[in-house]
Amino acid sequence: MDSAGYTTLTRMVGLNRELQTIANNIANVSTTGYRKEGMLFSEYISQLEKGEDSLSMADGNVRITNETQGPLTPTGGTYDFAIEGDGFFLIDTPNGQALTRNGAFTTNQNGELTTHDGYQLLDNGGAAIFIPQDAKTVAVSSDGTLSADGQPLSQIGLYMPEDPTSLTRSNGVRFYTDGAIVPQEEAVILQGYVENSNVNAITEVARMIEVQNAYTMGQQFSQQEDERIKSVISTLGR
Repeated sequence: MDSAGYTTLTRMVGLNRELQTIANNIANVSTTGYRKEGMLFSEYISQLEKGEDSLSMADGNVRITNETQGPLTPTGGTYDFAIEGDGFFLIDTPNGQALTRNGAFTTNQNGELTTHDGYQLLDNGGAAIFIPQDAKTVAVSSDGTLSADGQPLSQIGLYMPEDPTSLTRSNGVRFYTDGAIVPQEEAVILQGYVENSNVNAITEVARMIEVQNAYTMGQQFSQQEDERIKSVISTLGR
């Protein structure tokens, strides 16, 4: 394969990954707390033999998360919380503590506040939050202070990673980090709301068409190059 073929192939591989990313965004357009992903492309330049031009190849291996806040929708749910501003809820999972913007919670048989997957929501001290089973009213103030029948119980913790680039996504709406997490005190919590996905379906579909067209152009170029090389070999063979 010649240099043009390698360049086209690496570009097509990156475009294929971008198509998968866009398709995943569209599939999660209705997922609470989902934040869309994008691809980050870089250029890899390789020096060819002496006297020849360099070879430029595209590399699309890095996924980036769009941190734009999604629209907030009122639900009226007692255990539905939305974060207005930066920050994440902290939950306890079998793989360790995770950050999430999905604020749709419930209570389990022990009275613990959990995600619908059964993972405990943690307070500002990293402990589980318990709701008395005989509580008639549960309220959450803007700073996360949770009260039952007018009596303060706990304070829901909001956190941020020290290094936002250290976040790795798991299962769509959960993020893990190998670095430290710090309390986030500037954001507010709204009870009875959830944050919708920040995916704009129209924009994503338009981008998918654009990427598909670019991929098709790459295929056509590869076919033309293949036909050209075959023609040259046939001519030289005669």
